[in-house]
Amino acid sequence: MTKPDEIDAVAAVAISGGPIDVVFNNAGYGLAGPIEGTTDAQIVDEVNTNVLGVIRVTKAFLPHFRERRTGTFINTTSIGGLVAFPLNAVYHATKWAIEGFTESLSHEVAHFGIGVKTIAPGGIKTDFFSRSLVVAQHAAYADPVQKTFARFMDPERAKLHSTPDQIAEVVYEAATDGKHQIRYVCGEDAKATYAQRNQLGNEAFRDAIHKHFFG
Repeated sequence: MTKPDEIDAVAAVAISGGPIDVVFNNAGYGLAGPIEGTTDAQIVDEVNTNVLGVIRVTKAFLPHFRERRTGTFINTTSIGGLVAFPLNAVYHATKWAIEGFTESLSHEVAHFGIGVKTIAPGGIKTDFFSRSLVVAQHAAYADPVQKTFARFMDPERAKLHSTPDQIAEVVYEAATDGKHQIRYVCGEDAKATYAQRNQLGNEAFRDAIHKHFFG
């Protein structure tokens, strides 16, 4: 995801095997913790993987789709690309970026018959938090970090998470339904959170999130 030459080489090999119908951009990882605690290298790595990697892979397959005048890109974002929680500023920046990239690109390539969509899941029952999460530290933020992670790791919250199979069903739907729909919010927790934001409006929702995490 961070090496353009390798991405181009892999795309060429894939295309040589026959027509490609769907490209699913699903690579990414989390960077959490206070922004003051992050290093520049951590920020660059996060953006390089979560944003530039998606753009590079998309660009590598675009000529193939354009020449065939068909194809669908599906980009995994997150409910964190539509709302924002505390202590995840860089991660949210990357996911909001992909939402914007996808929406703009959908206009750009529509007349070539190319679809561009996002999958925005909530929590998923995987080992993401142990395997795919980097946590920055800063002593001045110890209290908000403790409160935030306590909320995220609440067993009751975890009960609302989706299984990988449930999310895979939505990915398959997006790949095969033939709709011009751009955004697929998936998982009951994500749907409820997004509905709450739309109902309350931006400012009231932000206040509600702050109270939820910090009282």
